[in-house]
Amino acid sequence: MIWLFAFALLVGAALALKAGLVAFAGYVVLGVYLLSRWLARKWVHALEAERTCDNAPREIGESAEVRVTVTNTGALPVAWVLLEDLVPDFALKARTPKITVKGKRVHVVSLRGKQTKIIKYTVTFQTRGYYPLGPTLLETGDVFGLHRRHRVVGKPVYVMVYPKVVPLPKYDFASERPIGEVRLQNRLFEDPTRTAGVREYVLGDPMQRVHWKVTARTGVLHCRIYEPTTLAGATVLVDFHTDGYHKRGEPFRSELVVTAACSIAYAVSALNQQIGFASNGRDAADRIREEALAAEGAEVQAEGHATREEARSRFELAETTDRVRPVVVETRRGFDQFQKIRECLARLELSDALTFAQLALEHAPRMPRDATVIAVLPQVSAETAVALGTLRRQGFAVTAILIGLDENDKLLAHGRLVAERVRDVRYVNSEEELAHLGSNAAAPGAAAYAVDIPLA
Repeated sequence: MIWLFAFALLVGAALALKAGLVAFAGYVVLGVYLLSRWLARKWVHALEAERTCDNAPREIGESAEVRVTVTNTGALPVAWVLLEDLVPDFALKARTPKITVKGKRVHVVSLRGKQTKIIKYTVTFQTRGYYPLGPTLLETGDVFGLHRRHRVVGKPVYVMVYPKVVPLPKYDFASERPIGEVRLQNRLFEDPTRTAGVREYVLGDPMQRVHWKVTARTGVLHCRIYEPTTLAGATVLVDFHTDGYHKRGEPFRSELVVTAACSIAYAVSALNQQIGFASNGRDAADRIREEALAAEGAEVQAEGHATREEARSRFELAETTDRVRPVVVETRRGFDQFQKIRECLARLELSDALTFAQLALEHAPRMPRDATVIAVLPQVSAETAVALGTLRRQGFAVTAILIGLDENDKLLAHGRLVAERVRDVRYVNSEEELAHLGSNAAAPGAAAYAVDIPLA
């Protein structure tokens, strides 16, 4: 618009002064402006990009090579184009970078008609997560710099990076449960060291179940009846509310929480037990603006973006979401249960939507009572302790695993939990301690001094 005003002013002055050269200069300015505008639009819509990258899930520390092919589909040569393949800023600019990039993502090239250019770079994933690679931001314009256009092309590739799994030497989270408090839903496993009674022999019973003393006394074959094993799987509840994760301890504490939950899920699934998962965090996939990406073909093809910031902001991940539904994997047995949980943990992000108390009470009706509830917590508020106590009173066996607490916080948390009769409390401050989690329960004497701590 400013160029049209300048042209009108110049032509008006030429007519008033009857200056032919000034009028000619005005026509030249108008012609240059229209030509540059036409060239910028023509060039930006003649450029296309295609991305090649293996999007298979990866482990922490692995890399992915990204190859972007940019093609000038038009017959006119493009004098210059600035190419930038976008990667998430939140991962690059974090205090502890989540990804590192080797190679150049930004190039300035010129393209003849039908010519292609290839850019390559390698991304190394330092932490678990769900990372978009791409799309490609293009910037071009006329040679005078009078008019520039921006366009985002190419579909992004999403790479999932799994959390770390720390092997647990043993699993002993079968919390004490009063006799008769809960009737097991599944008697799939029996403890051969705990005899519940005897019955008469039935065709097909294995010989190792025969009770020979009773058989000798009665003269009729009898078999032992065993009590069901106290280990009946687990439901892992992870508190990922932002209030529990101070910036000073991030991202160490949140990553240790995820590693602990993933390691427990692996240990339970390795025993062929039922396993489930629920968290009040948010799924990273929810932050992806699917509507914006789907509208790329309709809107962006018709009109590029006027500024670089406008083009970049439209295709960046949303920072917030109004989703409040918890991330849940139902408690079941199966070979694919651990994989589902690990994928959810890979995409899990901090959220301020649901508190842990709300999560526990909302999810309680969907949890089997014969599975231990393992709560992985960065802190224990009064509401959290009451929620776990409510689960215990409803018949659940409850274990609390506290991550990254100092001594004062441990005393306060332990006092609140013991007041709700949650006695199986364990602490983890590092991956080395996580490896010995099975033997890291709170000492029985700890409850004596922790119970006197104020609950407020």
